[in-house]
Amino acid sequence: MGGDIGTGAMTIRQSLLRPAPRLNPYRVPIPGVYLCSAATPPGPGVHGMSGYYAARAALRREFGIHVPPPLSPEPPTADKGRGTRPLL
Repeated sequence: MGGDIGTGAMTIRQSLLRPAPRLNPYRVPIPGVYLCSAATPPGPGVHGMSGYYAARAALRREFGIHVPPPLSPEPPTADKGRGTRPLL
């Protein structure tokens, strides 16, 4: 009751310093735990991007993966003896 699901005013200061002033806003002091919410960059109203950036931070820190894997499936190909080319 009385909470703010948009995490307060969206000012420049809050955009840079929320949820706490640190280099990686997605890490928390608990090892292996990452935060993805409207309080983390890029802020409220950008659905899913905070989770994407938190996952990238976790892959980089926990597994040493610096280039994220592709998120889209491979396009289907039409192979009928004429070579392969993506279907559009």
